[in-house]
This record gives sequence, structure tokens and C-alpha cells, in this order.
Amino acid sequence: MQWIKFMIKQFLKEPLWFKILISATLLISIIFSSSFFSNNAYFQSCSKLAAAIFFCAYAIKFRRNLVTSVILFTSAVICIFLSILAIYK
Repeated sequence: MQWIKFMIKQFLKEPLWFKILISATLLISIIFSSSFFSNNAYFQSCSKLAAAIFFCAYAIKFRRNLVTSVILFTSAVICIFLSILAIYK
């Protein structure tokens, strides 16, 4: 619970461009991964790329914490790999 409170406080302290980037990528990822867009591979790929941008942005933000940063960068790489697979599927 402490970690969630810290993340919310950290998010509120960020500049406006970062808040817009994070909010937009999270929203795009959620919307394009819905069942309404499940038939189109490009929307699924876009959803995974948005998730990768989301994870990369937070990995760069938490680069002082090595474990968290590595986990977020690994998640971003997995999302990019899944995005490529979604296109060629």
C-alpha cells in the first residue's frame, strides 16, 4: 500500500507533459486491447507499443532503483516483442 501511495504522490509531482504521456499511453493500451478491436492486428500491436512506451517512461523515471528499472525495461522489451508478433500473426 505504501508503494501505491508513493507512486500516486510521485505522479502528481511530475510535469504536465509526463502526465499526458503516461495517461495517453495507458488509455491507448487499455482501449486498443479491448475485445472491440480484437480482430485487427494493427490495433493490438499499437496497444502493446503504447504499453512499452508506458513501461519505458517509468523505467527511465525510476532509473535510480536498479531492480525496478530492470523489471520495467524487461516488460517494455516483452511488449515490443509481442507487438511484432501481433503484426505477423
